[in-house]
Amino acid sequence: MNAQTGELALQAKGITKRFPGVLANDNVDLTLRRGEILALLGENGAGKSTLMNVVYGLYRPDEGEVFVKGRRVRLENPRDAIALGIGMVHQHFQLVPVMTVAENVILGAEVTRAGGILDQRAAAKSVGELSRQYGLEVDPTATVGELPVGTQQRVEIIKALYRHADVLILDEPTAVLTPQEAQELFRIMRDLAEQGVSIIFITHKLKEVLAVADRIMVMRAGQMVGETTPEQSTEQSLASMMVGREVLLRVEKQPASPGEPVLQVEQLVAFDERHHRVVDGVSFEVRAGEVLGIAGVQGNGQTELVEVLTGLRPAAGGGFQIDGKAFRKPTPRQVTGAGAAHIPENRQRYGMVLPYTVAENMVLNRYYRAPFTRTLVLDHRAIKSHAAALVQEFDVRTPSLDTPGGNLSGGNQQKMVVAREIGRPVRLLIAAQPTRGLDVGSIEFIHRRIVEQRDAGVAVLLVSAELDEIRLLADRIAVMYKGRILATVSAQAATREQLGLLMAGIKDKSESAGESDDADRALAAL
Repeated sequence: MNAQTGELALQAKGITKRFPGVLANDNVDLTLRRGEILALLGENGAGKSTLMNVVYGLYRPDEGEVFVKGRRVRLENPRDAIALGIGMVHQHFQLVPVMTVAENVILGAEVTRAGGILDQRAAAKSVGELSRQYGLEVDPTATVGELPVGTQQRVEIIKALYRHADVLILDEPTAVLTPQEAQELFRIMRDLAEQGVSIIFITHKLKEVLAVADRIMVMRAGQMVGETTPEQSTEQSLASMMVGREVLLRVEKQPASPGEPVLQVEQLVAFDERHHRVVDGVSFEVRAGEVLGIAGVQGNGQTELVEVLTGLRPAAGGGFQIDGKAFRKPTPRQVTGAGAAHIPENRQRYGMVLPYTVAENMVLNRYYRAPFTRTLVLDHRAIKSHAAALVQEFDVRTPSLDTPGGNLSGGNQQKMVVAREIGRPVRLLIAAQPTRGLDVGSIEFIHRRIVEQRDAGVAVLLVSAELDEIRLLADRIAVMYKGRILATVSAQAATREQLGLLMAGIKDKSESAGESDDADRALAAL
């Protein structure tokens, strides 16, 4: 499909949308052609999601028009958009975990038989046929809550296709996917485009854009500032267009000068909710002034390891020490009190309280201490003064300190969490997926802050599914496989091939002869 000459599937003209104190979209134009994959880039808060919410009928524009297949339309709500063939897969899935795949797909558009009774057999058959037609193989009878994240995303796409969507909006679709799941998603996107589906792909991952997009449009500060193609672009040129300045895509740091061990983990064991042993006798240490990176394909126990170390999950065996103080089943407050900071992988679930204001979120780990509490009463003036200083230092972009944290863009939510956690003296920083779903400017900022913490003598434990991030930031890399630390290597000396084999559970290259498929999958993740 020629992305420059195909018929228009969707067009937005002069879209302007205002919120109190914010001009989210400022006279924005966008075009999408039939069978095209259009990447929409921009920093967090650039206005991408607002524009898509206008196109999907969630917001009414203050000015501007939307056209579908050349016809001007009025979108009062998502039902209108769906009726016009527009589907949207949100960054945070809109699925009911206890229901089956088929039940989730048909929800609101149920298949019934005589008497209005739900025909589950017909629904499962219809969903199964649709999934096979588009190469989205999913068991219609499976319970959604038991499916991997990548498969849940397939269910969201099937939901949109079930409603006859021929324009599909994917908002940060790879933010929570493993590299393998992301590659599978790109295959699905290409197959859909070949069948005439038009796709708007919102992402911050520039490599993905260059790999899968036909055309690229870039937003900055609510305006559309550029249009290009992958052939005309590089990661550096796209990053500069997004941010409006030169962006460092590498991490500048001096060699580490490690001191005494701060975190010591001894034979740690933990089970998941299904009583599977997911952390299996893990031992390691992190010294002051170094970054230890935990690498591995997601789902090998990294999440549960971090939860134990931060008091969110009890250990079933073993324990750990922070500055010589022993823990096995601490509370999060006890871990914080020992001088640890925690940037959680799920900021909305574990890092903030969505309805609380920015100022309140900034003191979640210290509100009970002076100067924020005096004689059991919160001192709101002290809380706001503290928050104002952190907002300025960490460039948290918010209309006011009284804005609910849940109203901030994803990048600003993350910077708010980072500001709270390291905006105080700490001995240990546990950072889990610290840049997931963030734009290049925010990634550059958080990477710099992590290196600053290391250089100030903080022990940093970095857990990331992004191998490039691990290799850029870490001084040593420990690879987790099936709940165990398979090996710990120097980041400077480690090769991509070595890490790929370790991620597949292969310690010696000679072992790989009978496990080439696992090795190939792990190397693809790099």
